[in-house]
Amino acid sequence: MAQVIKVGMADLNVCVSPDGITTLGLGSCVGIAVRDPVTKIGGLAHIMLPDSTTIRNNSNIPKFADTGIEELVKRVVARGANRSRLVAKIAGGAQMFSFQGGNSEATRVGERNVEATKKKLAQMKIPVLAEDTGKNFGRTVVFYPETGDFIIRAVGKPERII
Repeated sequence: MAQVIKVGMADLNVCVSPDGITTLGLGSCVGIAVRDPVTKIGGLAHIMLPDSTTIRNNSNIPKFADTGIEELVKRVVARGANRSRLVAKIAGGAQMFSFQGGNSEATRVGERNVEATKKKLAQMKIPVLAEDTGKNFGRTVVFYPETGDFIIRAVGKPERII
């Protein structure tokens, strides 16, 4: 019987088909799902911030796009995925709060997370096949490495599969 593995905020994990992997509460955070379509090994990272170099004493590797994506890829490959076949899908990066003069760095966390995620994946030559990012609502996601289905759930919105 397949199970669905939970990934917490600022965390990541890996799974093998037929298992799935999920994370809750992607507001400004971004969920990055990677998979090898041949071995059907995949993983999911729930990143909170774009750049680990701006924070001192940042021992939480999955918390940041730059370090979290590298660690996710390392773990997926360690489980048997082929690095050159990896593909990605991303979700989240919402602007959850609107403030007057709302284009400051602090209110653009979601947008900056998406930008940093895409930049890191491009540097690692991992194509982004689909995304559901931005807007002003949170998301819960479930990823199935067997099919590549990335299910996006949001309150008051129809379920999407990307």
